[in-house]
Amino acid sequence: MAAGLSAEADSTLWDGCCENQDTADALRVTSSRLSERLSSQRRRPESGPRWVRVVMAVLATIGVIDTGSITLNTWGVLGALSCGSQGFFGCNGCDKVLSSAWGSLLGQPLSLFGLLAYGAMLLLAVSPLVAQSPAVLAPCRWGAFVLSTAMAVFSLVLVGVMVFAIRDCCPFCILSALLSLSLWVLSLLQGDWPDRGQLLFRGILVALVVAVLGLGWAVAINRPAVLTTRGAPNPVTTVSTPTSLALADKLTASGAVMYSAYWCPHCHEQKQLFGQEAASRLKVIECAPDGQNSQAELCQSKGIEGYPSWEINGTVDSGVKPLQKLANLVGFNQLVTPATGVASN
Repeated sequence: MAAGLSAEADSTLWDGCCENQDTADALRVTSSRLSERLSSQRRRPESGPRWVRVVMAVLATIGVIDTGSITLNTWGVLGALSCGSQGFFGCNGCDKVLSSAWGSLLGQPLSLFGLLAYGAMLLLAVSPLVAQSPAVLAPCRWGAFVLSTAMAVFSLVLVGVMVFAIRDCCPFCILSALLSLSLWVLSLLQGDWPDRGQLLFRGILVALVVAVLGLGWAVAINRPAVLTTRGAPNPVTTVSTPTSLALADKLTASGAVMYSAYWCPHCHEQKQLFGQEAASRLKVIECAPDGQNSQAELCQSKGIEGYPSWEINGTVDSGVKPLQKLANLVGFNQLVTPATGVASN
């Protein structure tokens, strides 16, 4: 009987060992499958949305070129110091838009801030491609989404300003708005968002904040003082010198004409060289159709293609001219000193 009990105990022990072995094998298989699944999920965020970030980097680069060229042109670094009379697709070539009251912020062209935003977006798109680290991926993904949301909403505000306030358009500004909207859409395709509720909350919050601030800024700029001077050039603020006054009289006496547009910053720059009193003595023709005392038909008949344009001795030449060059053209044999300081009203 003892032998039978021993055999039964050995059988029970063997069965238990077999069951433990089967359980261990099952755990190993499960662990192996779980490891494979986790590794595939870790690889997916790096390989899946890679093309999205490449496209975002390309669009951001186009935005940098777009806003950078506008900024350099506004500063007079890129292109001639004149404003085009004909724009693209019926638009005024951005000069009227960028020289409006909404064209600058904190004393700098608004396109400069767009350039900084596109530069940041380019960095956020390229960093995950270079680093390929989860520690970089998540912050860049959220940063690209938040920044593109802000850019898209503010671009819509600017488009509204162009249509309803300035009543003109800028092809490069429209391109920037399309780029911003495209970047926002692509930011949503960067990968699987684990918490879509948080994504929706942050997106709505950023959109509301930017919309309120943007509309407030646009309305503040659109104050009565701006409305009453619509169509009029910016006032000249510099003080005329004796020689700039004498040159202005000589130009007027010789029949010289300056063709201008009230929204053209380079026309204002030309007048600033003469000074407040001397500029008032010049014969200036307003060429903008919506400008005060406009003579747009005369400008078209003269073939004016850029502002300011000078007609001296029957020859028309566009661009800002140094006062000494104007003096030589009309035989004014004195050394001309440009206006300085700020005139008192």
